[in-house]
Amino acid sequence: MNSPGAARVSAVQLPDQTSRCDNFDSVEQLFQIQEAVRLRTEEISSNQAAWPCRKGCDDCCRQLASVPRVTQEEWQSIAAALDALPGPTAELVRNRIRDSATASRPVTCPLLDRASGTCLVYHARPVACRAYGFYAERQYVLGCSRIESIAHALPNVVWGNHAALEEDLRGLGADATLSEWLALEDVPD
Repeated sequence: MNSPGAARVSAVQLPDQTSRCDNFDSVEQLFQIQEAVRLRTEEISSNQAAWPCRKGCDDCCRQLASVPRVTQEEWQSIAAALDALPGPTAELVRNRIRDSATASRPVTCPLLDRASGTCLVYHARPVACRAYGFYAERQYVLGCSRIESIAHALPNVVWGNHAALEEDLRGLGADATLSEWLALEDVPD
């Protein structure tokens, strides 16, 4: 979900440590981004009773072009949420994340509970997941075919600005795939 100029890094280039002050500022900045996305998504879905992006819809989670890239702050939140899962579930998800590095398209999100269709780390899910189906890049809506149909049928929807969202996320620093972040944790000290 990154634009061509987005900050991209490989696992060997990711930062090892962030100072406490910088980390606090980044966490606060991430919270502000998440809150802005929440407000935009609530505005759209509250005005459209038939909006498909709600609990119970996992279409996009099962048909990803690629696993979302996340910032260090997003990864830290996801990692903490994984740690809070029951041991066997957490290990299953970590294995899926590792496998996602070489998965062919379309990709099923490794964070998805495939039986229930719900996100296993819903409160820590990436910004890309929170915004999907509610944001547009220029004239193109970023969403599934149902969202694209709604966009054509309801021209008065005020979409979130995807380019601005990407710029805000770049302000947090480099992004990486879930498997790249996990690989850093897998490296013995």
